[in-house]
Amino acid sequence: MKTLVAPEIEAYAQAQSMPESDAARALREETQRTMAYAQMLVGPLEGAFLKMVTQLVGARRVLEIGMFTGYSALCFAEALPDDGRVITCEIDETSAALGRKYFANSPHGRKIEIRLGPALETMRELTGPFDLIFIDADKVNYLNYYRRALDLLSPAGVILVDNVLWDGDVLKQPPPDEKTAAIQELNRTVANDPRVTAVLVTIRDGVLTIRKKAGV
Repeated sequence: MKTLVAPEIEAYAQAQSMPESDAARALREETQRTMAYAQMLVGPLEGAFLKMVTQLVGARRVLEIGMFTGYSALCFAEALPDDGRVITCEIDETSAALGRKYFANSPHGRKIEIRLGPALETMRELTGPFDLIFIDADKVNYLNYYRRALDLLSPAGVILVDNVLWDGDVLKQPPPDEKTAAIQELNRTVANDPRVTAVLVTIRDGVLTIRKKAGV
């Protein structure tokens, strides 16, 4: 992943934000030691942002599309009340197994339910409403995830979509590959969707923050 924000600035921002828990730090460190594509972790700064949004929304039900090793799922769970619930979708059993180990050792792990399999199939089977939906899975399906997420979102809920700057490749025309094209299409669609308001936050690789308009 390219450095879109100067490392010293990101380190400063992280130091001024809520700290990661011991469980989250241990999960992050093992992921970085043992897993390929460890850069897919959201990391401490974005994790703090996810926790803050969870608290601001007053979420009780969170849906995560793309768990990887469970760092973000654990962040959501830590921010939820005791009766809160995270449903997280993952297609890779090896990644899910690492997450399970750390969920089992956290008092918040009981709030997390892993659904293995293609996320779109899982989403079709779910019943809303969800107060917060985080999309961070295969990029070519981003628009499909967004459309289904809108159906599942509570009236005052928020959708967060990760990696919407895509190492800065969203600026390239024509797009260099189908993943970039899919992210560009999602960003255009959301910006022009009359049902929602949105802001693209330049944390890490970009987080598109979306909320339904009143009455939708």
